[in-house]
Amino acid sequence: MTDHSSNSTDALGRPVRPRRMQEASAARIGDLLAAGPTLSLEFFPPASDAAVRGLEKTLGALAGDVDPDFVSITYGAGGSTRERTRDLVVDITTANPFPAMPHLTCVGHTRAEILTLLDDYAASGVRNVLALAGDAPVDGSGVDGDFRYAIELVELVREHTDFSIGVAAHPEVHPRSIDRATDRRHLATKLAAADFGITQFFFDPTHYLQMVDELASLGVDTPVMPGVVSVTNPATIRRFAGMNAAAVPEELFARLEAAEGDDRLKIAVEATVKLCGELLDAGAPGLHFYTLNQPEATAAAYAALQ
Repeated sequence: MTDHSSNSTDALGRPVRPRRMQEASAARIGDLLAAGPTLSLEFFPPASDAAVRGLEKTLGALAGDVDPDFVSITYGAGGSTRERTRDLVVDITTANPFPAMPHLTCVGHTRAEILTLLDDYAASGVRNVLALAGDAPVDGSGVDGDFRYAIELVELVREHTDFSIGVAAHPEVHPRSIDRATDRRHLATKLAAADFGITQFFFDPTHYLQMVDELASLGVDTPVMPGVVSVTNPATIRRFAGMNAAAVPEELFARLEAAEGDDRLKIAVEATVKLCGELLDAGAPGLHFYTLNQPEATAAAYAALQ
């Protein structure tokens, strides 16, 4: 996938190369990580036609400015965005020279439903999946199903496909874990069965580095990409952080909440670049940007990293 004929590199140390050929849209993410650091972008399925057009513009802008190795598309609780996630993943895979990876949750799903969706993805040229347990819808529907844990989905995908499989990691411990040691053992089991991991966002690199060390002590060296977010909307990120039990840096958030417009964007990008630089210097296998379907902060952070 990478043209090693060029001696110049980008912000992640990836060789600068001509635009990828279309066949790269079928690349397996595990193989991309084995070749060197990756940069990836996450989006969520739009809820309206207007939002679809907005995402098309965002994706087009970031594809040109950032040249991602892959993108990922989220999946609503209990499969609430199943069709929209599926259509968006297939459309991106077909139209772009990089793979799109669907998130797939298993709670509330039957084995037959998951197998049907996996077969559909495979027939559409998709070769990667992020396997998650997920949550039931907030209205309490869809709680019945054949799965309880993400590892069960990982095992099914591995048994049924040749996909490259990713799993989620929480550097600050999963909010439903009973303690840190138990969390790390469960995470190590998932990663040993998967090809890579992607973390929830965090703001202190020591959380990520400690997690990597703890996994190494359990004999797991599966690459785990840190997830990062630029805080252009502090209220939204506070809410997400609360759901994931992620600590927010109050001094930074106070500055962001007091700023507006370009000033807030500048502060957010500077904080993101500092975190990314520290992670890359520490040997992170890449960066995964939570874009929130907005291009400005991610594009500015990548440009600043250069």
